[in-house]
Amino acid sequence: MIRSPLMTVMVDAVMKAAKGLRRDFGEIENLQVSRKGPGDFVSQADLKAEAILQDSLLKARPDFGFVMEEGGIVEGKDASHRWHIDPLDGTLNFLHGMPHFSVSLGLEREGQIVAGVVYDPIKDELFIAEKGKGAFLNNRRLRVSGRTDLMECMIGTGIPSSARRDLPTYMKEMAHVTARTAGVRRLGSAALDLSYVAAGRLDGFWETGLSSWDIAAGIILVREAGGFVSDGTGGEYKMSGNSILVANTSVHGQLVQALKEARAS
Repeated sequence: MIRSPLMTVMVDAVMKAAKGLRRDFGEIENLQVSRKGPGDFVSQADLKAEAILQDSLLKARPDFGFVMEEGGIVEGKDASHRWHIDPLDGTLNFLHGMPHFSVSLGLEREGQIVAGVVYDPIKDELFIAEKGKGAFLNNRRLRVSGRTDLMECMIGTGIPSSARRDLPTYMKEMAHVTARTAGVRRLGSAALDLSYVAAGRLDGFWETGLSSWDIAAGIILVREAGGFVSDGTGGEYKMSGNSILVANTSVHGQLVQALKEARAS
């Protein structure tokens, strides 16, 4: 496939950041780590990767703004464009030596996500998507799963930390969905979970408590692969929202119904 100038900029920035993450993954014991909250950590690897991404993107598109996991919101001269950056999605996996994490970069234009890149530096898997141009994994076109029966599906999820008030509700959801599917998986990187839905590896995914940088790139990947994106109740997804649910069009409604029944039980 021929990449657009925009996608070339995004991929180049992500690859530069990932190079440092691969190096740091081999030297985990030497990283400085601090705790932001229960189950929420930040390492020097996160901070270095974010700085590399921001620097690369500023050189290419100096007027765009930023929404970053570590650096917060940086307003740009061009108010219609913002980068959503998660330099290391799956930090806990990374810090425990588990080779499942990613760099995630999404571009918002006038309130809508129009391009996304998710890169797994350990498996060397590059997921990219642009609005109207499809979703791809290492140049192979992606389509969401074609399964139509929830009982045959494998669904991804994210588990709230023990300090979160919504943990009891989530445990009901988990039990309900587990009983109505072939299985539920918690892999630890929302950006990769969404990418896996786009690739048909997972049939659906739901989680609460995510931020825009976690899922911006994944949203456009799922949509361009033919999937459906909503909030956790099946309503319109908004970047400022607290929950997300994605699946193919056949399974989406069934998953929404299962979660609704769980909350009512």
